[in-house]
Amino acid sequence: MSSIQAIRGMNDILPTESKRWQFLESTVKSVLDQYGYKEIRMPVVEVTQLFKRSIGEVTDIVEKEMYTFDDRNGDSLTLRPEGTAGCVRAAQQHGLLHNQIQRLWYQGPMFRYEKPQKGRYRQFYQIGVETFGMASSDIDAEIILLTARLWKKLGLLDSVTLELNTLGSSEARGRYRKALVDYMEGVKDQLDEDSQRRLYSNPMRILDSKNQDTQKLLDKAPNFEDFLDDESSEHFSDLKSRLEAAGVSYKLNPRLVRGLDYYCKTVFEWTTDKLGAQGTVCAGGRYDGLVEQLGGKSTPAVGFAMGIERLLLLLETLELFPEELNQTVDAFFVAAGMEEELKAQVLCEQLRDSLPNLRLQMNCGGGSFKSQMKKADKSGAKVALVLGSNEMAEGKVVVKDLRNSDQEQQTVVFDELAQAISNYL
Repeated sequence: MSSIQAIRGMNDILPTESKRWQFLESTVKSVLDQYGYKEIRMPVVEVTQLFKRSIGEVTDIVEKEMYTFDDRNGDSLTLRPEGTAGCVRAAQQHGLLHNQIQRLWYQGPMFRYEKPQKGRYRQFYQIGVETFGMASSDIDAEIILLTARLWKKLGLLDSVTLELNTLGSSEARGRYRKALVDYMEGVKDQLDEDSQRRLYSNPMRILDSKNQDTQKLLDKAPNFEDFLDDESSEHFSDLKSRLEAAGVSYKLNPRLVRGLDYYCKTVFEWTTDKLGAQGTVCAGGRYDGLVEQLGGKSTPAVGFAMGIERLLLLLETLELFPEELNQTVDAFFVAAGMEEELKAQVLCEQLRDSLPNLRLQMNCGGGSFKSQMKKADKSGAKVALVLGSNEMAEGKVVVKDLRNSDQEQQTVVFDELAQAISNYL
């Protein structure tokens, strides 16, 4: 009988990798704490209509990528393909939005059916930030500054580029959309297959086409700036001034539109050239109409999401993970004999009481003294604590430095063991 394998594109995160995940997640959380953001946790399954109404029925996500199924009651449910819609639904349902300001963040798995490749999976993980109740450009600037601070803390700031654009108001986009379709109809037979399919359903996504021939055709397309409304233009100008004052450099990208229907005004992406085709590591923008679109009162909102796998890949590529992540424990306790094992377990608990940050592992499963010392060395511990019959009789423990052969081992009485270990660490 063949063994059962994981579903394609849905990967296990093994202990050797999880340390890196924990490092990245804790670093992100520490930056979010600095800015006063609060965590919200939403279910991974929502009613399908939530995503159709928010993302847009003619987007690639809804048309081709969602994991949708009927439950036993016949209700159509979907594994969440992104986090913004669920966050808006939760905040609205629990009365967090009307006449309030919220700075929220979440993390967890998202699901999209697409071709798995390095940095892109069918079950992938995101950390997202959503803010509500603030209409001015200061909050747009804040979330971009927040991400810039994160890149700096991770050592990535010189390896990523901020790309910036404005999509204007819905009225401005409507005028531009008509002009774009009029132009594209004249070159329709030269467009790639995806762009032809989008021409009438979602024409602005053509601007984001990865097809080089289509991109050349866009050089003569109408310029969105000519259709931009005054309010959006002023908002964008204010945002650029704030970023410049804070010393955050950016690149204007008039073809940056993002793949979801709910965006307006500010859109941005942090991209890198270190990962080949998978260049976007964080993206977001403003979506002032989404809350009302989902049945709430008009609420300004702006947010972003970052892909954890892609950031981990970037950190790995640039060799930026701290060396200490490879070390699982600080000390390893070796005990020879039943009586010594019983005493060792008591001593281990006392050490964990005295030194709460000590990562201490005790040998379990028996074994000779030699095999236990091999385990101690393999654990990556800095020191081995050894309790044999002679030490037991004297009420002492041998403390042996496993990483520095020039350091002489010492024998320490039970009551002074915690202090002795502190000196090593």
